[in-house]
Amino acid sequence: MQSTTRVARRSGGLGDRSGSWPLWPRWLLWASLGVFALGLLLPASPAGSPVPGWLAIIRDWVPVLVCWLAASRVGFRRVQVTLAAAALTAFALGNSSYSAATSSGMDSQFPSTAVVGYLAFYVLMLAALAALVLRQLGGRPSSVLVDSAVGSLGAAAVLAVLLSPILDSAARGAPSAAAVVGVAYPLLAMALVAAVVGIAVAPGLQLGHGWLLLLCGLLVFTAADVAFVLMELGGETALGAALGGGRALGLVLVATWVDGSVRSAGTVSRRVTGAWTLMAPAFATVAALGVLVVGTQVPVSATAIALAGVTLVVAAVRTHLAFHELVKMGDLRRQALTDDLTGLPNRRALYADVPERLAARRPAALLLLDLDRFKEVNDSLGHDVGDRLLIQVGERLSAQLRTGDLLARLGGDEFAVFLDNARRDQAVAVAAKLRAALAESFTLEGIALQADVSIGIALSPDQGDDLKVLLRKADMAMYKAKAARSGHHVYVSVDNSHGDERLRTLQELRVALRDNHLVLHYQPKIDLTSGAVHGVEALVRWRHPVRGLLYPEAFLVLVEEAGLMHWMTEVVLEKALDQAAVWRAAGQPLTVAVNLSASSLVDADLPQRIIAMVAARGLPTSALMLEITEEFLMADRERARAILTELSAGGIRLAVDDFGTGYSSLAYLRDLPIDELKLDRSFVIPMAGDRRAAALVASTIHLAHSLGLRMVAEGVEDATAYDALVSHGCDHAQGFFLSKALPVEILDDWLEDRRLQALDTPNSAASPAQFGIPGPSARATIEAQTRATV
Repeated sequence: MQSTTRVARRSGGLGDRSGSWPLWPRWLLWASLGVFALGLLLPASPAGSPVPGWLAIIRDWVPVLVCWLAASRVGFRRVQVTLAAAALTAFALGNSSYSAATSSGMDSQFPSTAVVGYLAFYVLMLAALAALVLRQLGGRPSSVLVDSAVGSLGAAAVLAVLLSPILDSAARGAPSAAAVVGVAYPLLAMALVAAVVGIAVAPGLQLGHGWLLLLCGLLVFTAADVAFVLMELGGETALGAALGGGRALGLVLVATWVDGSVRSAGTVSRRVTGAWTLMAPAFATVAALGVLVVGTQVPVSATAIALAGVTLVVAAVRTHLAFHELVKMGDLRRQALTDDLTGLPNRRALYADVPERLAARRPAALLLLDLDRFKEVNDSLGHDVGDRLLIQVGERLSAQLRTGDLLARLGGDEFAVFLDNARRDQAVAVAAKLRAALAESFTLEGIALQADVSIGIALSPDQGDDLKVLLRKADMAMYKAKAARSGHHVYVSVDNSHGDERLRTLQELRVALRDNHLVLHYQPKIDLTSGAVHGVEALVRWRHPVRGLLYPEAFLVLVEEAGLMHWMTEVVLEKALDQAAVWRAAGQPLTVAVNLSASSLVDADLPQRIIAMVAARGLPTSALMLEITEEFLMADRERARAILTELSAGGIRLAVDDFGTGYSSLAYLRDLPIDELKLDRSFVIPMAGDRRAAALVASTIHLAHSLGLRMVAEGVEDATAYDALVSHGCDHAQGFFLSKALPVEILDDWLEDRRLQALDTPNSAASPAQFGIPGPSARATIEAQTRATV
């Protein structure tokens, strides 16, 4: 039994036994609140107290009991839990002392000797909040800390106005214990409210499950307690019962949070997120301005004026930081959408711009250009000459296009031109004009070079209204032009030379879906802080009876075009969840990530079906993560919000796949319930030799963390990229350097080998080998095993 307990504690520990923690403490809390509420309807006590003595005992001591039970469950090791329990105890002792003095008539004047307990509550609760968040503040960006400061100061300024009667009363009287208490109460109340608001507006803080209960409970209690003090100072008693009910509710909410935080120990804590964290600093700034305006019309305490002034100063600092970040992000976005060599828009810019134009359903044309024999220039004269040729080609092409036309370099010697409001004849005329412009010789290194070009043309909407479809058809037309040496060619249906094969493959796909010929390989995601593997990405493969193991690029386009994506999505989800259940039963719970295409998310019933599939296997919702693309997020924002919100409400975690390759917008990162960003490999691979690429990666990681999101880097191909990602604070990584996607039986061996390696070198310096990342010989063995399996 002792051994089991030690293992539980080492693994994060006591939360693993949360199922054995009875629910009666929580039921007791809310039952006591209900009894108190009903008891308020009884006649007042003979001593004149609006609350009978036994009700006060229930109200004060049941939350104390629940808190100490929760603290004992974790061995008093969680400081914030112990401090919260001590705070509620101090209040209960003070209140009991006050009630006893009042009923006996010994000390009914305010302040009584019980104020020590009352004030200790605020001090201890402030210490509990500090223990809850202090460790996390060091790694927060300056903008988050400034936002938190603005919210705290603005709330304190408003509260200082509301508490002016107490402050003025204390200031007018002669120095006395009552005056000291009269000042201490509002100051501690302001400090507690400021701390609560500051925490609420700091995105990304991990406060445990149900953190809103804590914040709401403290606000309700503070409001009721301060009102009670005001009532005592004014000699009023009419609202005593109602205020007692407010304090009781606040205590129950705090105790419920304490109980819940212990129950969820060892699980992933929820983060403070949402639009509130962005809007609250603005509200605080407006509130501070309002305090200053009110101060010009009516007397306001100097404390309120000072707090409002400091709020505006800090808000100005925040505005400066925000402007600096926006300028920086604007520059980074321009860099991300610009080809480094030619200065033209790049492939990402094409994907960001063209879908919006296609949505207008106007006639348009996509031209795909490829230079003929460009490889000969690179091989004969060197890549530097080839680069200069590409620069001049870009300049000549730009000079022949209209202002609204889009010219982009896709990579290598391939360019794309999108012509808006252009029909077939206009597209052919532009193609001829572009060929003529490039036919004039280029002079480089004293040599006259001829740059012939082949152009493929696809028309919209006749041949498609999706950029990927148009690119594919323009590509087929371009190769047709190369083969015929015609210079340019407009796509026609017969250009698809694989039509018969396509129909045959489509039928084979239907059989594969029906007869379970699809298999999943799993690529591990490595935690860059600890080296642990908490999750894998499921990648579909087709075990073709003739062609062998096929990768997604060989059949996914056909699946989309044939409308089979819904079927395939369900098959992949079932396989992935079945495997997750096997791993969990074996004592190795792994989160499985599954990619969802934009077309599969058209189904409005999909969220409920996914949640039901997880529940049917007895899995927690944390066992599944869904990866979606920016293409879906930007194509239909309202539908995306509705579907993703429903999935998130069901506990399913969400990640944005290939982040940075689509139209990256801060708006959807703010509005949608995203948990994780997956940085596309096109950013990660060039980091070693490209300072701009490294800067983009570092800034994107910083952006994700500022919004309280995890960052996963894809395409980690070497140790240099791995080390750079660690230094930039990236959370997780995946790629061939760590492990390729493996069949489940090989992955199980890989995980076991990794566990044994970690046991063999427990005290060694952090390294890929320590984390179970295979070296060259091990990777060769995995490759051989994979080939043998296939």
